[in-house]
Formats: sequence, structure tokens, C-alpha cells
Amino acid sequence: MMWHTTRRWGEMTDRRDLWKSGVDTTRPSIARAYDVVLNGKDNFEVDRAFVHEITKVVPEIYDVATYNRQILGRGVRFMVGQGVTQFIDLGSGLPTVENTHQVAQRADPQARVVYVDNDPMVLAHGRALLAENARTAVITSDLRDPAEILAAPDVRRLIDFDRPVGVMLVGVLHHLHDDDDPAGLVRSYMEAVPAGSHLFVTHFCASTQDARDAEKKFLSLLGTGRFRTPEEITAFFDGFDLVEPGVVPLPLWRPEEQVPADLTVGQRLMFGGIARKH
Repeated sequence: MMWHTTRRWGEMTDRRDLWKSGVDTTRPSIARAYDVVLNGKDNFEVDRAFVHEITKVVPEIYDVATYNRQILGRGVRFMVGQGVTQFIDLGSGLPTVENTHQVAQRADPQARVVYVDNDPMVLAHGRALLAENARTAVITSDLRDPAEILAAPDVRRLIDFDRPVGVMLVGVLHHLHDDDDPAGLVRSYMEAVPAGSHLFVTHFCASTQDARDAEKKFLSLLGTGRFRTPEEITAFFDGFDLVEPGVVPLPLWRPEEQVPADLTVGQRLMFGGIARKH
């Protein structure tokens, strides 16, 4: 099944339905901006304008989204190979192709996935998924409230906390400011899951001057986008066993094809890694 839509929300004429659903069309959304760079259809002019501004400092931003989507697939396949067959995908974003449940259930048809996002459009698009796939759920919640998420009925229905869980924070922690205590939030989720669980993080990295310029654009136009150093990103995995090759630029994490020796700015814009709870 493809969790995918064909109609562009930004071209809908009746904005009353959008207002009722809680969708704000006056400012860019994290989920919708990601949809833009994945060449999706579920975004608005305000989101496309934001991405256009980002391309002025990082022309490769569309490629960066592709790298992030590719590592999601590699990471989920790796975790299934380690015996992890249930996943909480935090800040999952809008549905596109090769979503977590598609990758996981292709590797193990019994795999279970709960998507969590605070954008109401994510739930709106997930309703069809809820009807068609009993082992997958979508909930609207803010990842900054782990107690609410971990107690949510769909989480309790699908996730067995006596068995290893894949806790996924793919492309989302950089949208938390330091005073949101992202490291503390990571610990809260990982404390709720047993040994053998895995933590999967990808994150914008202050790897070049272009990256630092992009951070300024994100913060001024979106209000979020904290580009952290490789050391700061690695610190999210403190207390867990990092799997090889550690925290690296996305194309270098267990690549399935040849990677150039000299990475571009876009290839170094995000770092990621996976660690196991012992």
C-alpha cells in the first residue's frame, strides 16, 4: 500500500475545512516544508517560499531530503535485522513514499509502527492508513510530551514495551531549541523501552559555513532549526552502544552504493546514527 496522496492541499479552494482541521496556511510548517523538498503535493505557497529561501544558501536542500529518506530506509532495515519489529516514529512528517511502515513490513510483515506528529495534516492523511493497516497508527501529539505519547491508546495497543522498540527521531531534534531539553526528551523515551531497543537520530549539522548560514535562515523564517555540531549530535547517544560507523554524514551511514571521497555541502548537512540500549 502506498501512503500517498495526489491532490495538492495548497490548491484547495475551501479554506474553511483547513481552518477547522487546525491547519495554519499563513506560516510555513516543518512537515509541509519537508514535503516540498521531497517533491510532495501536500504543501502551500508559504512552505514553497520558505524552501526557496533555503535554496539560496543550500542549493542542494532537495538532495538533502533524499539522503534523509534513504538513511531512514537503511536504518529501519538494519533494526529489523537486529530483531526490532516495532517502531515509534517521532516527528514523522507527512506521508510520502517508502515510509517507515512500508520498509519495516516489507522486511517483516508483522512489524508495527506508530507515527507521531504535531501537524494536523499528518493525521488527516493518516486516516486512510488507519483503515487499511491494523499494525500501523498515526497520532497527533507533540514529541515534547513523552508521557502523553507513551500513554496514548494506539501506542499501548501496538507497542509491547517488554520487547525491543525502535525509537526514531529522524530529522526532528534540530527543530527543538536547547531550552526544550532535547537530550532529556531522548532519555525519557529510551527509559520507557527495554534493553535491545534502538535509538535512531538524524540531525542538521553545523558542518560548514553554508550550514551555519542555513541555520540563520531556518531560525528567522521558521523559528526553529538548531544546527548542532557532530559532538553535540553524538551526545544524544550517551549511555547507549553506537553501532558502526557511529555518527556520520548521512551518505556514509552503511551506504548501499559507492559514496564519493569528497562530500558536498549537502552531503554533510545532516549527520545521523543508531545506537542500541544495553
